[in-house]
Amino acid sequence: MPAFDHGALRDELAGNAASLSDNAIAPALVAAALGQGESVLTADGALSVRTGAFTGRSPKDKFIVRDALTEDKVWWDNSGALSPAAFDRLLGDVREHLAGQALFRQDLLAGADPRHQYDVTVLTPSAWHALFIRNLLIRRGEAVPASPDADPVTILHAPHFKADPARHGSRTETLIALDMSRNLVVIAGTLYAGEIKKSVFSLFNFHAPARNVLPMHCSANLGPDGEAALFFGLSGTGKTTLSNDPARPLIGDDEHGWSEDGVFNLEGGCYAKTVKLSATAEPEIHAATRRFGTVLENVILDANSLPAFDDVTLTENTRAAYPIHVLPSIARGSVGGTPKSVVFLTADAFGVLPPLARLTPEQAVYHFLSGYTAKVAGTERGITEPQATFSACFGAPFMPLHPVVYGQMLAERLHRSGAQAWLLNTGWTGGGYGVGKRIDIASTRRLLTAALDGALDHADMRFDPLFGFEVPLSVPGVDDSLLDPRRTWADPDAYDAQATRLVELFRNNFNKFGPDADPRAGPRLQMAAE
Repeated sequence: MPAFDHGALRDELAGNAASLSDNAIAPALVAAALGQGESVLTADGALSVRTGAFTGRSPKDKFIVRDALTEDKVWWDNSGALSPAAFDRLLGDVREHLAGQALFRQDLLAGADPRHQYDVTVLTPSAWHALFIRNLLIRRGEAVPASPDADPVTILHAPHFKADPARHGSRTETLIALDMSRNLVVIAGTLYAGEIKKSVFSLFNFHAPARNVLPMHCSANLGPDGEAALFFGLSGTGKTTLSNDPARPLIGDDEHGWSEDGVFNLEGGCYAKTVKLSATAEPEIHAATRRFGTVLENVILDANSLPAFDDVTLTENTRAAYPIHVLPSIARGSVGGTPKSVVFLTADAFGVLPPLARLTPEQAVYHFLSGYTAKVAGTERGITEPQATFSACFGAPFMPLHPVVYGQMLAERLHRSGAQAWLLNTGWTGGGYGVGKRIDIASTRRLLTAALDGALDHADMRFDPLFGFEVPLSVPGVDDSLLDPRRTWADPDAYDAQATRLVELFRNNFNKFGPDADPRAGPRLQMAAE
């Protein structure tokens, strides 16, 4: 396929617009969003917006064009397929839909390493979506150098366009369509801004392995010697909270690449969950929600126009989008050295997993491919007891290739780097949700610090007979009983039954990758040393 002319498409859309706001900065976008009735200001000056019927992503409405490039690469069991003809009809119809509208254009970068960078242009009729993506991607002329060879990506954002399943090959009137061959994205029928951000990530995740870069849905920060620590985890496990540490400069909070030279952030901002946000427990994030230009999604405002973070009337998936530079401690250039530590976060609502465990490389890959956490009763309709959630690579909806491709890359990097992997449970102890209690964040931070600073390198450990990992017997400042979850249960036999059940859930989930693997040893992937 000949190279696609992104410049011509961008110029056509700009030329056919009723008006064009070209790379407007935050004050102009805030003014436009207010003028168009898209939003209101909080008392602190943040922009408060609603996303309508969609308060989260629509993974079942995400489709990849099935063509010669993607046919034998994409994990189609996990991705909807769209024909090239259907995508072209969608592209043509959305171009016609956007013609004559006032558009906002943002030319941004994705990838803090210029050798692995994308030149991203987003065109949208929504001022607040333009501000959102300006906050989230890398703004030209700031701390990250721009590469003249960056691959172009064009995103057409048409939140009020309704897809036609018969004409466009969609499932509903909502459609997130990605053409990997031409690096084109069309988003239709949803106001949820996370679709824009995750479309860029999905494109990166498809192309990166071919360039020997491991794409990762994780946060990352830096230790005192410039070595990186990675934090993988699904929503609600503490990924953003725990990586925001004044003593450890933040590389990024969500999307990264691991190249031969180290770790780099794909983005230039943060998209933090704000449900029950605390100024005491998460001061840096809380402060960011009070700044001018931050976008607050679906956050209820009180009578004084201040965010009521405990109010989940609209959704528990309330968010704040802000540039990374507003945080007090960030890594220069949004890059870091080779990781020394890899932390897998889980919020185990069954009350089974210890708060901290040391993993072998094989076990690390197993937990990476499993991507486990648990939903708790009351978070969704119909959930009356904890439910295990497994998302391969801690981000299956954004990983177009088979998870084993990414797992193999992680295995090789763990071997070459010697990075130590840990499992950190931020969930429940003393029983499952409804019986036990959530592990307090102060203890979690002490455990994490001990793991990252090497205090546990030679510590006494016990062997867990069910999962096979090692668990420290003692950590300064942490109650010893907390480290052995069985001891925290009033009924040890009930713990044993729940633990056996969780192990079986892990095994059943892993069957989809092929032959079952023992969680005590990990999957049988070819390691670089063999």
